[in-house]
Amino acid sequence: MTATEHKTDASTIVVRNPADGHVVGAVPIETSDTVAAKARELRLFQPQWEALGPRGRKRWLLKYQDWVLDNAERIIDVVQSETGKTRADASGEPTVTASLLDYWARHAERFLADEQPRSFNPLAMTKKLTTTYRPYPVVGVITPWNFPFLMPGLDTIPALAAGAAVLLKPSEVTPLSAVEFVHGWTEIGAPPVLALATGYGDTGAAVIANVDFVQFTGSTATGKKVAVACAERLLPYSLELGGKDPALVLADADLERAANGIAWGGMYNAGQVCVSVERVYVEAPVYDEFVAKLTENVRRLRQGQDDRNFKFDVGALATSKQRDIVQRHVDEAVAAGARAVTGGKPTGTGTFFEPTVLVDVDQSMSCMTEETFGPTLPVVKVADEDEAIRLANDSVYGLSATVWTGDKDRGERIARRLDVGAVNINDAISNAFAYDIPMGGWKHSGVGTRMGGAAGLLKYCRPQAITAPRVPTPTKELLWYPVSSRRVKFALGLLRASAARGVRRLGIAPKGAAR
Repeated sequence: MTATEHKTDASTIVVRNPADGHVVGAVPIETSDTVAAKARELRLFQPQWEALGPRGRKRWLLKYQDWVLDNAERIIDVVQSETGKTRADASGEPTVTASLLDYWARHAERFLADEQPRSFNPLAMTKKLTTTYRPYPVVGVITPWNFPFLMPGLDTIPALAAGAAVLLKPSEVTPLSAVEFVHGWTEIGAPPVLALATGYGDTGAAVIANVDFVQFTGSTATGKKVAVACAERLLPYSLELGGKDPALVLADADLERAANGIAWGGMYNAGQVCVSVERVYVEAPVYDEFVAKLTENVRRLRQGQDDRNFKFDVGALATSKQRDIVQRHVDEAVAAGARAVTGGKPTGTGTFFEPTVLVDVDQSMSCMTEETFGPTLPVVKVADEDEAIRLANDSVYGLSATVWTGDKDRGERIARRLDVGAVNINDAISNAFAYDIPMGGWKHSGVGTRMGGAAGLLKYCRPQAITAPRVPTPTKELLWYPVSSRRVKFALGLLRASAARGVRRLGIAPKGAAR
């Protein structure tokens, strides 16, 4: 089921379960006028929301957390219905969202606290210096289809905690989970500072046209269009885009753990994770053993359509378009000499594609250069760590990477040579669960950071600098009019004395200096 196949008339998107094609719901296609009206309403209520302060907002965020946990099973049902996920994969979405609510609610006050640095410049010594943080009034959040409840949680929650109002535009492929997300906020009686805009690209463009900051997560191609649209309005933005995350398996690695971790890191959510393992480089001495272990792990995976019984490991792909991309990458690799040692084709049911391991792969193949976003693991033999690092960095993407080694110091040293935003040593996807560190991509994988400690909240704010007198003020400052040689020289002499070195502090040029 492609995105366009969801559309049945000019005003409605019909949503189908990709695992079996049956209709599970519908949402309106909202016009630019409707989106503009929603943004105007958000602006009416945002000042009161900001005025609550972080403690007042904390109360609502924790009340919403209660709602998410109390309604978790229904949320999981909705996520499964529109994504074809397994029960296990869908189950994480409300729980991780609840954890994010707790994190931002309890940390916002400290992160938003005024900063009062000491002045470096002696001319400002008599001033009290303050940096305060004011939220962008309305933040536009545009989310993808791979985690349709969690993705809004990653982005709207810190924006709300910062004091902004949020206009959420979910993917047209999986809008029903976002409907639940906003419904919960309304149901607890929270201030009306979270609104939903459903539709296609035109709806997303209307969001960008009516907000003050944009957080976009999605493909690199669409992200570039978002950046251009934001630039036309001088609108600040943050982008998390595509990835082609490498795994480096070194000869001293625990191969059992590496094979287990890479199988999970490549197949979790059917490979539809921004930080999925998408290519694997293995040192030659352990290549055969590792490939055998990985292949066996992937071959054993259970694939199918879950109810509530946690029966399967790997679910469906979100759209037939995504399935076709995966098939093209596999077919092109095989045609160029690669082998699928397990999997390698669609199952013939819905959008399911067999979990696949490819060997005899080279760096030029599309499965190594383009984002696949599916259940495939191409494996390449390398001579040593230098070749692994060189090939890992040979990509337009730079989201994250994993390094598998028995020497943690070696792992950290290699991590610092990888051109990516995050590196997990002897683990996969672990940085996505670490709320205190940045999550963002380099190169074509993004601009800015998705989340990460204070920066993940302050990106939704505008820093404001305030100076105020620290001591009783004279009628005139040293540099005010009328110009006075004595006062100017005295003021600049203070600055020179504090900044220069040696005799230059006294206004004396060293002997032999150019004049």
